[in-house]
Amino acid sequence: MEKNPTILFVVAAALTDEKGQILLQKRPEGAQMSGLWEFPGGKVDNGESPEVALIRELDEELGIIVAAQDLVPETFASALLGDRNLVLLLYRCAHWAGTPKPIYATDIQWLLPQDMAALPMPPADYPLVQKLQSL
Repeated sequence: MEKNPTILFVVAAALTDEKGQILLQKRPEGAQMSGLWEFPGGKVDNGESPEVALIRELDEELGIIVAAQDLVPETFASALLGDRNLVLLLYRCAHWAGTPKPIYATDIQWLLPQDMAALPMPPADYPLVQKLQSL
């Protein structure tokens, strides 16, 4: 009988400004998939809800404070990542405290969804970009 892959839950935010642009960050050198552009976020730790994990990750990665009620579930993607099945939950967020800065990432940029597909991104992020383009 074939072994089922371990599920890895990851959360990400589509931080949206008043012009409809969304923040992307560039993965640092030495990280898995370094140099690729991605939505900010990260792994859901044991005992965390997705929202609590995303609030923690946005503070750690960008130095911003987000309230749970400002995280709106948008879509998800699923992809095999080695021996694990990655489930990526995307939330939209238009309100936060602080100015995003690249603490974890090497760079950040604000882009309209239609301009994101040309960037090198992790495979699981492309379906999220397609969904954002259709909104």
